[in-house]
Amino acid sequence: MQLRPDECRAFGTLIEKALTTPGQYPLSLNALVAGINQRNNRDPVVDIDEDAALRALDGLRAKGLVREVNFTGSRVEKYRHLAGEALGLRAPETALVSELLLRGPQTVGELRGRASRMHPFESLEVVEQVLRTLAEPAEGRAALVRELPALPGSRATRWMQLLCEELHPIAPSAEPRAAAPAPAAEESRHAALEARIAELERQVAEMRGALGLA
Repeated sequence: MQLRPDECRAFGTLIEKALTTPGQYPLSLNALVAGINQRNNRDPVVDIDEDAALRALDGLRAKGLVREVNFTGSRVEKYRHLAGEALGLRAPETALVSELLLRGPQTVGELRGRASRMHPFESLEVVEQVLRTLAEPAEGRAALVRELPALPGSRATRWMQLLCEELHPIAPSAEPRAAAPAPAAEESRHAALEARIAELERQVAEMRGALGLA
């Protein structure tokens, strides 16, 4: 399943708002346009009108990814995404897909920090596990993400969505390539650092809970 850029932005926005502002969801057309065009948590920032948003919704409905919702006594049509029904995604998976649709390729650490506003992720390992699941074909769908090599000067690989690869073009030098195996000592050092970070995060969470800040 391939989406057009505007369809991706609309789909990602519907998922985001369902998870971050459930009291205001499903979205009216005006609310969807405002969400698509917002300046924060978007890359690139876009400016589409209602006609473009309606075309995106029509395309998403034709693909079985969006449904129109009618409420008794309301004259305003609203829309909800069908990521769970159509793609078999759970909340952690929809959060990561939405984040990649709205902001493009990101590292595991970036995804954890940004997607946590939609769904809590206990650790980097949890995020990576969910990404690995999304990178494999599942019943009724192809892979939804793939891993990219690290940018120059960085050791962290990135992940991108596959619903519309042209949405965030990747330079040829950033295409996947075989990575050179890291020395065993380096791998061990990385594992120790990740374990230490996880333990510090656990301790901070416990302290916040004890202070009533959770």
